[in-house]
Amino acid sequence: MTSNGATPTLSLKGVNTHYGAAHILKDVDIDIYPGEMVCLLGGNASGKTTTLKTMLGYLKPSSGAVLMDGENVNGWSTADRVSHGLTMVPENRRLFKRMTVKENLEIGAYLREGETLDDDYDRVFEMFPRVKERLTQKAGTLSGGEQQMVAMGRALMARPKVLLMDEPSMGLAPVLVAQNFEIIQQINTAGVTVFVVEQNANMALSIADRGYVLQTGKIVLNDTSEALLANPQMRAAYLGDV
Repeated sequence: MTSNGATPTLSLKGVNTHYGAAHILKDVDIDIYPGEMVCLLGGNASGKTTTLKTMLGYLKPSSGAVLMDGENVNGWSTADRVSHGLTMVPENRRLFKRMTVKENLEIGAYLREGETLDDDYDRVFEMFPRVKERLTQKAGTLSGGEQQMVAMGRALMARPKVLLMDEPSMGLAPVLVAQNFEIIQQINTAGVTVFVVEQNANMALSIADRGYVLQTGKIVLNDTSEALLANPQMRAAYLGDV
């Protein structure tokens, strides 16, 4: 997918991010356009989660800017960004395990106080029928696959414009990983822009429009999924070829 002159829904422009004296992100540029699915690939400690935290406002860039629809949001809180359409499914789901499935879903809509949620529940239940069956169960009693469904449902309750996904394949059996990525495709097809941070490069590139590769805090590759899958450097480093 190309930009066709559109303003990116979410961008990082020349972003540098530090943890104390440690320089984690180094002049990172990322553009995510409306309706796209874009993946960010890289090994452990490459800076992938720091990228998400910077996008969400958990971390403030030392320099550079986070833009939403072309507007600099460096000074916005995480809640401000969520209310403007940025939502994340965190690594390892991060459900409130002692709360029911329904209560976890309600938390996803906490910034929409006073609004009716019926249409949102219907959307989630249509995509995840199993979640409807588990509404009164404690979230901690669900299987890993069911917890991932609840985590994605919770994010959809916020009516996101951009859905950030942190390692959606982590901790899931291979058959569930495939099902999970099919659901991510459905969410994207329904009109939600998706940014997937993932170590499973083959799976992520199989569904994404474009990809970025992050290595020790720097973007070292940026291309269409097809081009990245065919790139010898990519194949040697991330796709298991020798």
